[in-house]
Amino acid sequence: MRGRAASHEETIITVIRKTVTAVGCTAVLLTAAAACGTVQNLTAGQKVDQAVSRLGEQKSLAFQLDLDADAAAIDAVAGEDGSEEPLPPEFAKFVSGLQVDVSVKSRKELADSGEKDLVGTSVKIAGADGVLVEYRIVGDFMYYRSDMKAIGEAMGFPVPTADDFSSDQKEFRKILEGEWVKVDTKELERARKSAGGAPKGDDEEIDAKTQKKVLDAVRGVIGHEVRFRTKGGSGGVEHVIATGNVRDLLTGVFDKLRPLQKDLPAGAELPAAEELEEAPNKKAAVDFTLKDGDLRQIRFDLSVLVDGPVKAKLPLVLKFSEAGDVGAPSGATEFPVGKIPGDSPLGAFMGGGL
Repeated sequence: MRGRAASHEETIITVIRKTVTAVGCTAVLLTAAAACGTVQNLTAGQKVDQAVSRLGEQKSLAFQLDLDADAAAIDAVAGEDGSEEPLPPEFAKFVSGLQVDVSVKSRKELADSGEKDLVGTSVKIAGADGVLVEYRIVGDFMYYRSDMKAIGEAMGFPVPTADDFSSDQKEFRKILEGEWVKVDTKELERARKSAGGAPKGDDEEIDAKTQKKVLDAVRGVIGHEVRFRTKGGSGGVEHVIATGNVRDLLTGVFDKLRPLQKDLPAGAELPAAEELEEAPNKKAAVDFTLKDGDLRQIRFDLSVLVDGPVKAKLPLVLKFSEAGDVGAPSGATEFPVGKIPGDSPLGAFMGGGL
């Protein structure tokens, strides 16, 4: 299973997970600043804050993440980042067609939901020609499938086939054939404990007390560095634009977070001050689209993160809607916990396997 295809799939998964996290944190931090600005900023910021609160009042939520840019735009921006080697043409085309869909359903309002309240969760990564990777958590099982052949073709290299594995490795054959496999999450936790590892999430989550410290620490910085304004629309649509200098904002936020380093999860290393000096010294804007008071979309141009002039835009778009199907897929083959390689794509989705 390990090879160039698996390695690239894991890289794609990691990049997307970090991107989703970054966009989510940006939204949270900007809305946290709503009560810190002028009267004009307060009004605009409150609209976003109220819209985010309404998302938390729902029991079913989905968001879709993708780049609103073609391969030519990606190539143009990539050429301005100082890299000596250009992106492979097939990679730019591959990235331009990527789309991430996340859905979650709960018995309670999402803002009050714990892990035991969730009915189902789904993450799907698709390319121009269909689903590449998908996993769902329903009940006591995590379900997983991937289209290794499509990933290999998109990236321009061969991948293993089911024929490369013996009949007693049917679980791996199922993955390579694009079929569903499932893992018993309770068995996984027992295996972690037996191996002397911490249960998943123990070293990844920030407790409520630390979350408050983090938000309190950055509230003043964002309130000072970010300005909110409204931009009218039609048919109940309104835009709230949050604008700030990238370098000033990052420097101020991380300076406030450094005293809290010991309270952050292991591995959450903060960038050094000299690293932040390399951040683009220019303004960036986040566009929040509201429809009748509901948050429908967040839009951010990634090209502003490239230092210097750029020839194209790379809008990253996050859309919100009601969740679709998050039920357990039928016919999934159970994957024994002991056979899951910790450095495989399947292990990566579970936080590194055992």
